[in-house]
Amino acid sequence: MFETKNTKSVRAGLSKGETYLLTSPAEEDKNIFALKDVITKLDCTYVNAKVIVNRLVKKKWVVQLKRGTYLIVPLSAGPKARYSEHEFVIASYLVKPYYIAYWSAVNYHALTEQIPLTVFIVTTKRSREKRILDANYRFVTLNERKFFSFQKITISKHFINISDKEKTIIDCLDHPEYCGGIIEAAKALWNASREVSYERLLGYAIKIGNRSVLKRLGFLLESFEITVPEETMAAICRKISKGFSALDPTESKKGTYNTRWNLLVNVPKNKLLEWRETY
Repeated sequence: MFETKNTKSVRAGLSKGETYLLTSPAEEDKNIFALKDVITKLDCTYVNAKVIVNRLVKKKWVVQLKRGTYLIVPLSAGPKARYSEHEFVIASYLVKPYYIAYWSAVNYHALTEQIPLTVFIVTTKRSREKRILDANYRFVTLNERKFFSFQKITISKHFINISDKEKTIIDCLDHPEYCGGIIEAAKALWNASREVSYERLLGYAIKIGNRSVLKRLGFLLESFEITVPEETMAAICRKISKGFSALDPTESKKGTYNTRWNLLVNVPKNKLLEWRETY
């Protein structure tokens, strides 16, 4: 490999131990390591490991993802350390348990043309929003009843948890505010209409325990004239609760009342459907 003046100056700032620490994970196809790995590889104390890693952070050779977990910035990132691992890979190290959800999952499953600027992560633990390498990470805390139905995908040799298509839609109908509003949730449903299992959609909607989801699901299926098994629509109708729910809880409480689905339709139908003209 040819060394330029810039790469020499960067490498000159590394000690033998630091160089070994950074190159060793790379040989194992790993670019994320924990503090305990430093202790093992360098046979040093916890205090010394912290000193070494903090020094590497200051030199911009590593980025702290969370307490005790770090991302290696490779030499190819250049002297200014302009580098970013895939956001989903970073997300997988930030909290446990977790799965990628809402707008991020909608985009991954190609159910929208929108590219969210925030990575949405579902977890059962409370975590603060983070900003790492120019990306925002938003944590949505759900109770264990709602924490189900995610699949594993592989990105850069890392296994990532992400909601399956049906759960992505149901999650978005449960919390439209995390997917850009009910129009984005509706778009996801429409785009997945030929691929999803309606039996699974119904099962997830019931399991999640929010009757507003059933109302929104039934209303949108009917509004889009999506072909659904009659027994599925009948089951949705039977399961909706009394009282009115807002179609989009992020919008104003003004609109018309739909008594079939017990919904306050606070998004004009033409606005709800106009995006289909571009498809």
